[in-house]
Amino acid sequence: VQLQACGGGLVQTGGSLRLSCAASGGTFSRLMLGWFRQAPGKERLFVAAINWSGTGTYYDDSVKGRLTISRDSAKRTMYLQMNSLEPEDTAVYYCAARQGALAYSSRNYPYWGRGTLVTVSS
Repeated sequence: VQLQACGGGLVQTGGSLRLSCAASGGTFSRLMLGWFRQAPGKERLFVAAINWSGTGTYYDDSVKGRLTISRDSAKRTMYLQMNSLEPEDTAVYYCAARQGALAYSSRNYPYWGRGTLVTVSS
């Protein structure tokens, strides 16, 4: 499975961005997909995940109500709609995939895309 994320950029506090993650190879419809982020000097942390059918979504408490994860199996693409962005959201965002159930640790995701930088200015 190969993943490619895009959509990052510079935005002001309160602004919005939409990240995309396109997948190739593998059986997309059976993958648990997730977004992680890594701020400078910090570890890579779970942001959100969506199950293979799209019926189950999971969020870190820090982003609930502001970020929305979704997937389009026909396009083999996952999205992260980011609203009401805050400076604390500044990080490199990575998309990841795994086969099986939800996992919150980055160590449980074997497939990764290159990160896309999100910078929120105050």
